Amino acid sequence: MVIRRLCGVLRVGGVIDLLLVLLLAAGFVALPVVALLPSLWGFVAASAVTYAVDEVLHARAPSFVRRLAALHLDRTMRFAVRTVMLLALASRMEAPGVWLVTALAVVSAHFAMMMLYTAVHHAIRRRRVLPLMVRNLDLSALPIPRQPPAVLFRRHLRKLLHLDLPAHVGLLAALAAGTWEPACAGFALTAGVTAAAVLALLGQYRRARRMPVRDEVFAEVNRQLAAYRPEVALYFSFAAVSRDFMYQVNMWIETLEQLDLRPVIILRETASFRHLSRTWIPVVCVPKADDLAELELSGVRVVLYPGNAGKNVHMLRVAEAKHVFIGHGDSDKLASSNRVSKVYDEIWVAGRAGRDRYQRVRHAISDSAIVEVGRPQLSPIRLHADHVPGPLPVVLYAPTWEGWSDDDCHTSLIPMGVPLIERLLTENVRIIYKPHPLTGKRSAQAAEADRTIRELLRADNERRDPASAAAAALAVRPRLQEIRARLDELAGRLGGDAAEQMRQARVPDRAGAAEWQELRAEWHRVFWESQGADRHNVILGQLPNLYECFNQADILISDVSSVVADFVAGLKPYVLTNARDLPDEEFRAAYTTAGGAYLLDRDCTRLPEILDSVRAPHTDPMVLERRVLKEYVLGADRPSSMERFNSAVNALAAKGEAEQAEAATTADREIPATAP
Repeated sequence: MVIRRLCGVLRVGGVIDLLLVLLLAAGFVALPVVALLPSLWGFVAASAVTYAVDEVLHARAPSFVRRLAALHLDRTMRFAVRTVMLLALASRMEAPGVWLVTALAVVSAHFAMMMLYTAVHHAIRRRRVLPLMVRNLDLSALPIPRQPPAVLFRRHLRKLLHLDLPAHVGLLAALAAGTWEPACAGFALTAGVTAAAVLALLGQYRRARRMPVRDEVFAEVNRQLAAYRPEVALYFSFAAVSRDFMYQVNMWIETLEQLDLRPVIILRETASFRHLSRTWIPVVCVPKADDLAELELSGVRVVLYPGNAGKNVHMLRVAEAKHVFIGHGDSDKLASSNRVSKVYDEIWVAGRAGRDRYQRVRHAISDSAIVEVGRPQLSPIRLHADHVPGPLPVVLYAPTWEGWSDDDCHTSLIPMGVPLIERLLTENVRIIYKPHPLTGKRSAQAAEADRTIRELLRADNERRDPASAAAAALAVRPRLQEIRARLDELAGRLGGDAAEQMRQARVPDRAGAAEWQELRAEWHRVFWESQGADRHNVILGQLPNLYECFNQADILISDVSSVVADFVAGLKPYVLTNARDLPDEEFRAAYTTAGGAYLLDRDCTRLPEILDSVRAPHTDPMVLERRVLKEYVLGADRPSSMERFNSAVNALAAKGEAEQAEAATTADREIPATAP
C-alpha cells in the first residue's frame, strides 16, 4: 500500500519506475559529494547513472518528468547541475587555471548558443503558423516551404543539451590522464557541433520567411471549396479536444460519406486533426471565429452538430443554412434532452424514445422540430441470434465517466465498480473492461477504482495462464503495429507540423475505404485471436472499438448512458447498475433503457441470478422486452437508419432552398419599380 501511494505521488507506473526514480535521486545526491571529496571515478559513475536513468525515465515515466519540471527541476537544470559539479571536481583536483577558464568559456558558449537556437526555433514555428488547416483538398498551389529536417526541429533541446557530452568526457579524460589534449578535443567538438547546428537552423529560418500570407491561404482554400461545392457540413468544437472527444466526430464519418449531398467537416481546434479518423470528405479547421466567416460555404444548406459547445454560435449565425443537432449518442442522461437544443432548426433522434424525452422538457422543444432518423452507426453490431458463445461467458463492463457534476453515482465505478469485478471473478467468466475515455479526469475516486480494477484483472490473468497468453500477445504485436501504421497513413495522419501537413494535402482516392475496412477487420481478428478464450481484457485505446467489444460479449453491464442504447441494437442481455438501490419500478420509470434491462443492486447480490440468462438462455425473461425497447429507442428496422438519415438531410436541404427562394421572391416584390 505504501509503495502504491508513493508511486501515485511521484506519478510512476510501478516498482521498477520507482527504483529508477530513487536511482536518479541517488546519482544527483552523489555528484556534489564525489566532486568535493574529490573522487574522479565516483563522479564518472554518478554522472553516467544520472545520464542513463534520466533518458530511461523520459520514456517510461513522462508524468514524473513533468512533475520535476513543475518543481523547476527540468532537463536543462539537471544538465546545468551536472556541469557545475564537473567544474567543481576539476577545481578540487587542482586542474590548471587555463583548463578551468577554457571549460567555463565553452560551457557558457554552449548554453548561449542553445538560447539562440531556441529563439530561432520559436521564430520558425511562429512563421509556419497558418490561419487554418485542411485535409483532403489539394493545396499544392500554395508555396509552403518544407518543414525543417527532424534532426534540427524535433526535440531540439534534448539534442543540444546532450552535446555537452564531448566536453564532459574530454575534461574527465584529461583529469584522469593529466594531459590537456582530450579536453581540447572535447571542447572543440561541443562548441563546433553546436555552432554548426545554429547556422543550419538560421538557414531554415530564411526559408520559413517565404510562407504564404493569410489572404493567399484563404484564396486557395476557397477556390478548392468552390470547386467542390459542399452542401452539408458537420461542425464540431470542444474546449479540450483530444481523442477522448473526437469520437463524437468519428462516429458520423461513414454516415456522411453515404449521403446524396456533398459533405464537408468543419473543426475549430487544430488538435482535432491528430485524432480524426480516415475519410475522403474535405476537412477544414478554423480556430478563429472571424476566419470562419471567410470560408466559401455559400452552398451549404444543412449544418449538423454532434455536440453542444459554446463555439457553435459562430456557425449558427449563418442564416442561409438549416441547423440540426444530431448528438453523439442516445441516452437517458440530461444532456440528451437539453433545453439549449432549442437554438437548432431541428433535433434528430434515433427513435420514439428520443422524441418523448424532449417532450418532457416542457415548453422548450416543438414536436415538429424533432425527427426520428435511427442510428446509422450501429450496422456493425451483430444480432444475438448470430452470436457464437465461447467456452466462458463474456461480460463486458463499460461504465460511464464521473460527469461534470459531483454525483458519486453518476458512474458505477465509484460506489460499486471494484466489488462488481471481485464478484465477477468468482463466477468463472471472462471480463472485458472498457471504461469511458474520460474516466478519472475529474474524480480521484473514479481514477483509483479504475486502477484497482485493472490490477485485479491483471492478477487474475496471471493466475489463469500467464505464459501462453503473454507469448501469444507478444507474437502478434509486430503485425498489429504494422496494421496500425497503415491505418494512420490511410487516415491522413502525416508527419510534420500543421504547415507541412497542409503542404502535403491532396484529394484522396476514395477506393482507400475498402482497404481501411479490410485492415480494421484484420486488426480485430488478430487481436481477439491472440487474447485466448479465457483471458480478461482492459480496452483503453481506439482499437478494438466499442462495437467490436459488443460483438465479443454475451452480456453488458453498464450505467445510464448511450452505450446501453447502442447495445440494445444486438438484442443481447444487458444490465443497468442501480447504485442508489432505487425500487425497480421507480428506476424503470426514470430511465427508458431500463425497460429491457436486468437491474443490479449496489451490493451485486443479484449477479448470479442475472448471469443465468447467459448460461441458460432459455431462462432469459427479458427477451421480449428487449425487442420492444429496441424499436422504441432506435426505431424500426425498415427503412434502414441510413435511408432515414439520408432522406432527412435531403428533405431539410430542399426545405431550406424553398424558403430562400420564397424569401428572394418576396424581396423582389417589395422593391419599388424605378421610373424610366
